[in-house]
Amino acid sequence: MILVTGGPGFIGQRLIGRLVQEGRQVRTLIRPSQHSPQLPHGVSVQAAISSLADVRGLRAALVGVDTVYHLAGIDWADPGDDLRTTDIDGTRNLLQAAQDAGVERLVYLSHLDADRAAAYPALKTKGIAEEFVRQSPIPSTILRSAIVYGPGDHFTVRLAQLLATVPRVFPLPGDGGALLQPIWVEDLVTCLAWCLEDDDTLGQTIQVGGPEHISYRRILELVMEHSQQPRHLLPVRPSYLRLLNVLLHTLAPRLPVSSYWLDYLAADRICELDIVPRLFHLMPARFSQRLEYLHGVDWKANLRASTSG
Repeated sequence: MILVTGGPGFIGQRLIGRLVQEGRQVRTLIRPSQHSPQLPHGVSVQAAISSLADVRGLRAALVGVDTVYHLAGIDWADPGDDLRTTDIDGTRNLLQAAQDAGVERLVYLSHLDADRAAAYPALKTKGIAEEFVRQSPIPSTILRSAIVYGPGDHFTVRLAQLLATVPRVFPLPGDGGALLQPIWVEDLVTCLAWCLEDDDTLGQTIQVGGPEHISYRRILELVMEHSQQPRHLLPVRPSYLRLLNVLLHTLAPRLPVSSYWLDYLAADRICELDIVPRLFHLMPARFSQRLEYLHGVDWKANLRASTSG
């Protein structure tokens, strides 16, 4: 039995679908909520209701489990969100409960540039969580991923929604020259699934990304093109954008804006281009070739629907 934390999420839904397709038994951890969780349709998966703070609930969820995929985390957080509770304390609780349950293997999904000494909260908490994983006696693999994109993502879809909020001009942090390495969600899921097939990944921290380094400016240009929302890109000092972010969250807290983005774009977030082909024998998709899901969408209506819940 495999337990997937963060199963209702963008990556988790696709990983569950892949694992079930491969004939594996899967259980997913679902946080208690008034809203119905989003799980893959037509897929047989068990559900365990528990937060990462509930140690007793975690122990119940881990009964009969031999493998854990730990995907849960607050990746698109703002200062009001509790990164520590989910990413740090939650990971520590899960590892202790998994050790007590006799779990034999764990795969943890982290970020490129995760570092416990990082100046940026999201990368710092991931770095601390990684250390807990390394110190645990459970055989583990840490997969540090570049930014992930695909239908329903928190990257290109958020950008398309934000473009819909402004009529002509869109702010660009600095000159937009920060390099990213977007990885198609199905390629990342393949890497995650294949970690179970390769014992050489045990004890390893592996960085994965797409097949190209692309500037944030170019990414925006492609999102504008495919979502049919041309805008003039206006370079703005990141410090001013941070102030704007605080203002927007005060006036319109449901808008899809996050201080995490400004942290992420403060430096290049890339790794070696040949890692995925070399380690996983997979040629990842190019960013410009997988954006068809942005076509033909009323992005203003899409934004209203996503912020009305």
